[in-house]
Amino acid sequence: MLTAALLGAIGLLPWLSRTDPALTVLKARSADRDPAPETLRAIRDELGLDDGPWAWLGRWLGGLLHGDAGTSWVSGAQVLPSVAQALGASLLLMAGALLVAAGTAAAVCARTLRLGARGRLAGRRPGGTTAAALAALPEFLVASVLASVIGVQLGWLPALGWYGPQWMVLPALALGLPAGALLGRLLDDLLPGAFAEPWALAAAARGVPPGSVARQAVRRCVPGLLPNLGLFVVGLCGGSVAVEQIFDIPGLGRLTLNAALAQDLPVLQAGTLALILLAAAAGLVARLAARLLIGPALRDGALNSLHRAGPPAPRTLPLWYGGLLAAVIGFGLPRDALALDTLARLQAPSPEHPFGTDALGRDILARVSHGALTTLGTALAVSAAALAAGLLLGLLPRLSGPLVDTVSAVPPVLAGLLVAGIAGSGPWTPALAVGVVAWSPLAAHTSSLLRQERATSHLAATRALGAGRWYLLRHELLPAVLPPVVRHALLRLPGIALGLAALGFLGLGAQPPSPEWGLLLAENQPYAERAPWAVLFPAAALALLGALAVTAAGGVRLPRWRARPAGPAGLPADRAGPAPGPERPDTPLAPVPTSPAGRR
Repeated sequence: MLTAALLGAIGLLPWLSRTDPALTVLKARSADRDPAPETLRAIRDELGLDDGPWAWLGRWLGGLLHGDAGTSWVSGAQVLPSVAQALGASLLLMAGALLVAAGTAAAVCARTLRLGARGRLAGRRPGGTTAAALAALPEFLVASVLASVIGVQLGWLPALGWYGPQWMVLPALALGLPAGALLGRLLDDLLPGAFAEPWALAAAARGVPPGSVARQAVRRCVPGLLPNLGLFVVGLCGGSVAVEQIFDIPGLGRLTLNAALAQDLPVLQAGTLALILLAAAAGLVARLAARLLIGPALRDGALNSLHRAGPPAPRTLPLWYGGLLAAVIGFGLPRDALALDTLARLQAPSPEHPFGTDALGRDILARVSHGALTTLGTALAVSAAALAAGLLLGLLPRLSGPLVDTVSAVPPVLAGLLVAGIAGSGPWTPALAVGVVAWSPLAAHTSSLLRQERATSHLAATRALGAGRWYLLRHELLPAVLPPVVRHALLRLPGIALGLAALGFLGLGAQPPSPEWGLLLAENQPYAERAPWAVLFPAAALALLGALAVTAAGGVRLPRWRARPAGPAGLPADRAGPAPGPERPDTPLAPVPTSPAGRR
């Protein structure tokens, strides 16, 4: 039903956007051709547009049932062969990107794995700052740097085209490095809880090799990340539009984007249907893999909680990063972000322009500072809304599961076009479009953690002692699920800021000369070789935002311990001796002595 609704909304896109689809198709076919009334009439008759959207949708669905997705409105070629070829290229690129992501995640978690396998995690300070900075870098910026430095200047690898394995290395690096940094940071957040479980302590006491302990710890934590890994698979196929454009890869994301901009409905609907089927398959594989890894423990309620109370994270790094970001913003706000100086184009950093100037002579420091107000404010609002929606829907996995599988298949660009068609183009269109899809990874993460937390032995014991559903939700489930999901949301904050600016660059929101950070990167990208500072400083601001997000996330861990009541003379209850009178189970967690053996 959700797939049918989405395909129906795509079929109504030309009519929802209140534009003439015949004119859009004519511009896509030949931009120089005069849109005469008789020409537009011929296109409407050729495509059957005068019959209305519902008649066209009925014909398309009828042909799809017989294996015919129609022909392209722009090129006239058969749709299914084009979509299948693009899907093959995207799947091959996705496989290479997953290998790079796995290696990056392993590098991020290497220190925690090494210390945890040897029982030395007690004094470990929470890290991940470098991983967060890498995850905050936009994929198109990483792709541009790799293409210009490694592909053009050094000439080590080809930077354009899709002709063999060598052409896959740079795009796979551009996609896999940020994704692997994010996955590695999430895995690094779960590993300390796995190393504190009884099996890990017993294995260390018996002298089991540290490598075996580390492998089992990874196996214990991976099921909590499998839903997000499935979302990454779909995102790498449908959301890698910028990387495919830079490296000229004929992938599914690029094909879908071009079809959406040209309103080529047969290609757009077939590409979206392929992404939905891929998302459903990835979700099914993730659920089966999780059941294979920890299925018996989930069934028997024999798991331990991975989220244990720990000492509060140090607060100095967030203060340093936040202070540095605030200083940059405060120093640049008095400057004019729109002042043009054609005689100072692409100037290097100097006392007059500490961050240099762009191609129009505008001060980059001023544009970074003024753009931070709108970019960070909107990104924070969207992140908060996505976090609330993800938590609420994640607590209802039967409802959110199909929604996540469907929504995750929609690229942000297509979501922006649909939102713009329904609500109109405006300054809040990118926020609505990104918010429509930003909650799904958080909901998948919440559902996965909730499923494991409900299968823990301490929760079964608490339920057996008489605790009700609301007590378990407030005192056991939410304190275990909320902190890692909040940290996940903070890790995605820079990506949301980039997504908002990217949609604005496509004409769905704020337009130039707006100083949004994503627009700064997109505008200055062609001058990266001649004036690298024009890209370096906006990217450094994004990396600083990522480092601030991940270090500030350490302060959202909620305590899971309860203070012991004080006994006589202010001593703890376990040292003050037994209290007079019989014990009474006043709370669901109080011990209930049922036999002499139990009292002993």
